[in-house]
Amino acid sequence: MDVLYWFTPWEESIIVVAAISIVAILFLRGCVNCKPSFNQKLYFWIGLISIYLVSHTQFDYYSQHQFFIHRLQHLVLHHLGPFLIVLSSPLPILFNGVPEKGRYWGKLAARWKPLQFLVSFLCNPVIAVIFFSGLVGFWLLPPIHFTAMIDWRLYRLMNWSMFINGLIFWGLVLNPATGFFTHLSAGTRIAMMFAVIPPQIILGAMIFFASHELYPIYTVCGRAIGGLNAIEDQQIGGIILWVHGAMMSAVGILIVVRKELMPQNSPIKGPAS
Repeated sequence: MDVLYWFTPWEESIIVVAAISIVAILFLRGCVNCKPSFNQKLYFWIGLISIYLVSHTQFDYYSQHQFFIHRLQHLVLHHLGPFLIVLSSPLPILFNGVPEKGRYWGKLAARWKPLQFLVSFLCNPVIAVIFFSGLVGFWLLPPIHFTAMIDWRLYRLMNWSMFINGLIFWGLVLNPATGFFTHLSAGTRIAMMFAVIPPQIILGAMIFFASHELYPIYTVCGRAIGGLNAIEDQQIGGIILWVHGAMMSAVGILIVVRKELMPQNSPIKGPAS
C-alpha cells in the first residue's frame, strides 16, 4: 500500500488545516526574533504534528471504527499534544510571529472585560480540574458517545473541545507564566495534576471491567481491526485511559518539581532593541 495513503485525510477539514498552518507559520516567523532552544522547537513541532496526524489522516478513520484507537486519538488531543506544545513555552514565540497590526488587535482583545472574565473562570484551578476530568467522562457517556460518533459536527466539536481544554489545563499546570491572567503556585499546580488522576483511573477501570458492550457504535459501523471483539476493544481502551492518561500527570508533576528545585532562566531571547 502507498505510504502516502496513510497521510491522506479521511474526512477533510479546512478548519484543521487552516488552524495548524497559521500556528506553524506564526511559530516559524517568531523563531526569527525569539531564538528558541532546540528542545523548545522539538517539543512544539512534535506536539503540533501529532495533533495533525491523529486529526487529519487515515488515523481518523480508524479512530472512528475502533474504540481503543479512539482513546489513543484523545490521548494525543487531550494529553500528549497539548502537553508538548505547552512545554515548548510557545506564547512569546507565537506573539512575535504575529504581524504588528495583529498584535495591536490582540492587545485590545486581551483588555476586553468579557474575555478576561471567561479566561479567569476557565483558569480557576477548581474549574480547570472539573472541566479536564468532566469532558473525558462526558464524551464517554454511552448515549453521548454514540451520537457524537455518528454526527460529524458533534464529532469535531468533541475533538476540538478536548484539544482546547488540554491546552488550557496543561498551560496552567506546566507553565506558571502562561498569559492566562493568573499565576498559580507550584503546590497548586501539582495538586491539580494529582486531582485529575483518580477520575481517569476510575473511569478507565469501569470501562475495562464492564461485562457488556458499552459502545455499540463500533459494532454498528464495523470495526477496522478484525479478530478483536467488542469487550477486548473496550478493555484496551480502558487501559489506555486508566494507565497512560494518569501517567501524563505523573510526568507533569516531575517536571514542575524539577523546575522548582532547579530554577532556570527562560531560554527565549527577545528581539534586539
